[in-house]
Amino acid sequence: MSSMVQTAITNSRAVSYRWWALIALALAQFLVVLDASIVNIALPSLGSELHLSTNTLSWVITAYVLPFGGMLLLGGRLSDRFGHRKLFMIGVTGFALASAAAGLATSGAWLLTARAIQGASAALLAPAALALVTKLFADPRDRAKALGIWGAVAGIGSAAGVLLGGVLTASLGWSSVFYVNVPVAVLVLVTVPFLIAKDSLGERVSLDVPGSATVTSGIVALVAALSGTEQVGWTAPQTLVLIGLAVVLLGSFIFLEKRATNPLMPLGIFRNKSVAGGNLAMLLIGGATTGLFFALSVYMQQVLHYGALKAGLTQLPLAGALVMIAGVVPAVIKSIGTRNTLAGSLIVLAAGLIWLSFSPSDASFITHLLGPSILIGIGLGGAFVSGTELAVHGVADAEAGLASGLINTSQQIGGAIGLALLTTVASSRMDHLMGSGASEAKALTGGFSWVFLGAAGFAVIGAIVVLTLIRSSSSSKISD
Repeated sequence: MSSMVQTAITNSRAVSYRWWALIALALAQFLVVLDASIVNIALPSLGSELHLSTNTLSWVITAYVLPFGGMLLLGGRLSDRFGHRKLFMIGVTGFALASAAAGLATSGAWLLTARAIQGASAALLAPAALALVTKLFADPRDRAKALGIWGAVAGIGSAAGVLLGGVLTASLGWSSVFYVNVPVAVLVLVTVPFLIAKDSLGERVSLDVPGSATVTSGIVALVAALSGTEQVGWTAPQTLVLIGLAVVLLGSFIFLEKRATNPLMPLGIFRNKSVAGGNLAMLLIGGATTGLFFALSVYMQQVLHYGALKAGLTQLPLAGALVMIAGVVPAVIKSIGTRNTLAGSLIVLAAGLIWLSFSPSDASFITHLLGPSILIGIGLGGAFVSGTELAVHGVADAEAGLASGLINTSQQIGGAIGLALLTTVASSRMDHLMGSGASEAKALTGGFSWVFLGAAGFAVIGAIVVLTLIRSSSSSKISD
């Protein structure tokens, strides 16, 4: 009897520890998502102190995004190979050290190097963290709740960047947007060893070096090409060469993977329609989200003349709606299935974006922005949670890191594609309106209106993809 009691107590503690472990993992993921946007508000003061040109300032963002997006698949596979907890801890350590180095930077070269190490470290910790979540919560109901929290954290990180960047830069200076990562990362590093067991020794297989090199280089080239279109245009030699290089490298990667004994990315994973559909949806969600937050923050500051802090505070209703709906999504998934929840969430997101596109150049927050913001938050919360759930459904533990890396890669590439396409559309619309005699404010408003409509288009396409690619009979009740 005593052994049974002891076993029950041990199991109870394990269940309790899982939820604390989730909080630690989610904190690390929050930093990864936050760091892609929090720096934006600090760029003017950072550039002034370090004497950086406008073109160089854009690289403060790009230096993080390139290694992050490019190395995610490799990071996911490394975590499968060497252990999810081990790679997570390595990634968090590198992220903390690079963040401290970025805050201490006294030159552009120093800062860009630190940002690149931040991005590479994020590519190690992000897929390992999500893989740990899927392993810790094997029961479908618990996993749905855990992914609900995970999706809320990812959404809040996207929305909170402007707010925290404004507050920290205004009160403590630009270095604080990097230093803020350090205590949070240290907290994660201290707690995780007590909450998550060491990795069990699995089968040791050789790493697919040719596949790793080609896919990492190919994704870096693609993200670099798309990220640079705003500065140099779509037809510039730089853009065309990088896109051509990306096509060659990614084509070579597929060729190599078909013949590799132990491929970096077994192509058979895409026979799982949930994985394929979930990743396509996350790519489109990434495109819509990146375009939305870029256009919304610039619209508020340049058209409505909000200060950085006020622009950040206006994100709170969106973030609040996202958090609230993320807690409800598991129950919705249980009722109507992951597929239908994701498609419905994307339609709600599109509706909010279309509503937002009607905001005038003299918009009132209460009258014109509050309603769309809440609707967008509801759509994003549902989409992040159900999209993540769909993309990891039916994946074996041995490929959990790979599946998690795929999700993050899809979001990063989708964000780069979305931002490149939508800013091009916005610029074209602004130029047309200015040429027709419109004021600068109305021209900017018209351009951003098209960005919001374009982001809505991404969401609608995502809903169509999910409903057509994923069969109702196989996935409408994934979480049951």
